[in-house]
Amino acid sequence: MSFTLSRNMKMIIVIYLNTILQFLVSCHINQSQEKKAEIMNKKLEKITLGGGCFWCLSPCFEMLDGVNKVTVGYSGGEYENANYQDVCTGLTDHAEVVELEYNPEEISLLEILDIFWYLHDPTQLNRQGNDIGRQYRSIIFYRTEEQKILAEESLKKSEKSDLWKGKYVTEINPFKDFYPAEEYHQNYFIHNPNQPYCSVLIAPKIQKFRTKYNYKLKSEFQKRNNQI
Repeated sequence: MSFTLSRNMKMIIVIYLNTILQFLVSCHINQSQEKKAEIMNKKLEKITLGGGCFWCLSPCFEMLDGVNKVTVGYSGGEYENANYQDVCTGLTDHAEVVELEYNPEEISLLEILDIFWYLHDPTQLNRQGNDIGRQYRSIIFYRTEEQKILAEESLKKSEKSDLWKGKYVTEINPFKDFYPAEEYHQNYFIHNPNQPYCSVLIAPKIQKFRTKYNYKLKSEFQKRNNQI
């Protein structure tokens, strides 16, 4: 006795098998992506830096190859939670900071700190230029003992160089908390390049930074830099 499948039945079976195959492939891809993301997250480290107005530091660090994410915010204060209005009074003792998420296999903490010293004047106490107040102090918040040691070594090395004249007043403190700044502060320069503070103060700093550290920038910024 023979059994012959109809054409429609064959099509249904083929479609069914293809659906199962696509589902299995999709599951495998998702698992691979999740595993890669998990591995990447384990590799990433964070460091929190303050050196004047966070609008100035953020766009430079965002260009660095190996830096995965930059978030501006507030750290080091005496009160829980922080917002721009309260921090600007200087009474909360929070500092304006950038929180960097980076891959140490692509850029080391020492390299980041070398750039940190370059981007602000660590000899100025509780100010950067015309930005005056404790919220603009030079400060490093470390998360591990290794970060603390590297920060101290980097400070001593830079202080002995001819980068800045005078004693560094940078604080090196254990990380306690970080409060992301309001959304309009994130990527502020990108969204407001023609704002006077941005065009007069930040833009020249970025151009100077890109010229000196072109070889450390993400490829898309290197191309733009070569076109300038």
